[in-house]
Amino acid sequence: MKKTLTILGLAAGLFFGATELAEAQRSKVRYADDQMKQMNYRHALEVYQEAYAKKPNYATARKTALAAEQLRDYESAYTWWKTTVGYGQAGGEDYAALLRTGIMTDNFTEARGLADGRGFNADSLGIHPGSVPAGTRKLKVESMEALNSSESDFSLAEDGLGNRYFVSDRGGSYPDKMPGIRIDGRNKIFSEEKSDYTGRGYFTVYRQDKDGNISTVVSDVPGTKSFSDPSYAGADQLLFYSVTRSITKAKKTRDITVQPEIYYSRVSAEGKLEGAMAFPYNDSLGYSVMHPFVDEEAKRLYFASDMPGGLGGYDLYYSEYSKTGDSLSFTAPVNLGPEVNSEGNETHPFRKSNKFYFSSDGREGLGGLDIFEATYSPTAVGGTRNMGTPLNSLADDFAYREGKDKTVYLSSNRKGGQGLDDLYMAKDLYKQFLARVLDCNGELITASYLATFRDKTQGILTPTARNAKGELTAQLEPESDFGITISKPGYFPLTDESITTKGFEGDTVKREYRLVPIPYQLPVYVDIVYYDLDRYVIRKDAMPILDKLAEMMKKYSFLDLLVASHTDSRASDEYNITLSNGRAKAVTEYLGARGISADRVRLEWFGESQLINDCGNGKPCNEENHQLNRRSELVLEAFPDPTKQYEIPQELKDMDFCEPEDIFEKISDELSEIPTIYFDFDKSMLRSVHKTELERTAILLKRMPNLMLYIEGHTDQRGDGEYNKALSERRAQVVMEYLKNRGVETNRLESQWFGKTRPIHNCDEVTCTPAMHQLNRRTELRVGKSSYGYTGRQKKVDTL
Repeated sequence: MKKTLTILGLAAGLFFGATELAEAQRSKVRYADDQMKQMNYRHALEVYQEAYAKKPNYATARKTALAAEQLRDYESAYTWWKTTVGYGQAGGEDYAALLRTGIMTDNFTEARGLADGRGFNADSLGIHPGSVPAGTRKLKVESMEALNSSESDFSLAEDGLGNRYFVSDRGGSYPDKMPGIRIDGRNKIFSEEKSDYTGRGYFTVYRQDKDGNISTVVSDVPGTKSFSDPSYAGADQLLFYSVTRSITKAKKTRDITVQPEIYYSRVSAEGKLEGAMAFPYNDSLGYSVMHPFVDEEAKRLYFASDMPGGLGGYDLYYSEYSKTGDSLSFTAPVNLGPEVNSEGNETHPFRKSNKFYFSSDGREGLGGLDIFEATYSPTAVGGTRNMGTPLNSLADDFAYREGKDKTVYLSSNRKGGQGLDDLYMAKDLYKQFLARVLDCNGELITASYLATFRDKTQGILTPTARNAKGELTAQLEPESDFGITISKPGYFPLTDESITTKGFEGDTVKREYRLVPIPYQLPVYVDIVYYDLDRYVIRKDAMPILDKLAEMMKKYSFLDLLVASHTDSRASDEYNITLSNGRAKAVTEYLGARGISADRVRLEWFGESQLINDCGNGKPCNEENHQLNRRSELVLEAFPDPTKQYEIPQELKDMDFCEPEDIFEKISDELSEIPTIYFDFDKSMLRSVHKTELERTAILLKRMPNLMLYIEGHTDQRGDGEYNKALSERRAQVVMEYLKNRGVETNRLESQWFGKTRPIHNCDEVTCTPAMHQLNRRTELRVGKSSYGYTGRQKKVDTL
């Protein structure tokens, strides 16, 4: 009676089959051959080595290599295959084995040279190193030294309560001596104290509690010899596992081979197993059922089996379960099909979220068993891919598990371990970066933009990608500083230099950015300079305005000036075009003398084509109205060049550029020196001198269509309250009518009137001078963001 290799959950080349029986072999070799039949591979290897030492030959060297390979001692197997191919009898199968173990021990170059020298080409033999790329996750794989021993340790599982379960045969070694310590070897009866397969103690499950204490878990299945593959179901506090039982005979025969089975038991608070129940599809004498993984979310039990009807070797299956009282009911097993299973062996299933993991030696790999990942849905598992290095190695890699904190656990007999198999843990060496790039409305931008991600610590660029939602992603090296720049034509580029993984304990660095369109040719200030009749010389009253504009343009490099020049209607059209051009150039020359380059001044000239009043050719008009037409409109524009990709100005770095009127307010705060304009006593007519101020306001509103104008009329405190309220209304209306006549839309003008209720000086409490009364006779103008375009604060700009 003998358990199969697969109860270990480890073998890469499971069950090579019985080895050749050499004719006329000495008694040692015949004895070793018998041990191979009984799968006592460790003892067989020792006896073969003794036989070869006494009489070296091809047959014994080959058998020794096969025994070492069955034990997955690939270093020893490679050495013995090298010895085997040194004999002339060696054939293609021997060289294929040499190449295969050469791959698994990183000796492929040497092995290929030996094969080529004897005419056995690696390609013709179908043996070549796996072309598996590195894994998409950058992981740091480390040995779990606190759990590993000098023996075999594998298959770690967690119970969600801080306890870990794993498998080991650390019970000690029991060397055999010929003719053996038992007389019933041919009947395949298990030894009491050890596994004859390995020559060490039987595999058993160990438990490490949350304080780090390790104890043996005792199987409550009667006759348990080997006990492995723990999988914990937290909701029901059940532990699923594989066991191989001590069965001595069946139907009066002892010529049997006992296979592993799946059982489950309840786990007490102390870790004791109680009430063992068998999986109903076990068949201990017919086929193996092992490597359980209980998927509590999907209510499935996944497992490996070589039951009839599979695709070859060991296949993966699932059985759905439901709870009935204290026991579970299971449906008939379902094969996962060719998207998962192959002609080789598939083992150690595991599922988390929409990913399904398993190990296989029947697919393209690096060597031995490799770990694979597939996409999971309740109806299918497919899209299988090799997980690459460093999870996989040249040796056997299996029993992939993933904890709640995304820590990966796996088992491997790769080079550098403490024993034959060791437990390893792997954590993401990368941290994840996730950024949402939004527009001014808070919507995710998915159209093309350029993201440049710099690893400032490494001095390299970090690749970026977009996930299914259109969010920006990247993988970040740990303990590093990063900077990112996001740019899009017509938008301000944004830069974040604060990204770091130094000391970062989480998994994902998250950011949210807003990409803002550049408000090209945004008017931020308007003024007017006037000229004498038939002149383009800058007058003294215009110089303070131009001086202030020059000062602002020197201070802010993103500001340029638009100069739109006009004439009155006197003289011919052609002459007036030339005259308006001269007036525009006069402004350029004046600013040039104060250090402003001509390329920062944009000129327009219109002659008499854009009169602001009814003073056209042949119309009688007084000099005051003609003067209003002899002008240069000065519009200070932010970001004037629509072909230029501007940076956000340092002076405005804290400003919300989604509301460009904020820029207008900031610049206006610095430039606004608009005088207060008053009305005569008991009058609502505009004074001529103040019409220029309304001209500025009209130009401002036409240039900035998202501004509203709020008009408030006031009076002094003399006279009746109702009379003054009507007077303040007329004062507000005269301003509104003037602006409407200048082309400002009515829906952008809002007026109120307060009579004498809001005086600047309360003349009921103090004796007011005529000057104080004058300050009360006013109309105030405030600009604010349009209710249909923008919202936000309003700002007093002008008083009339």
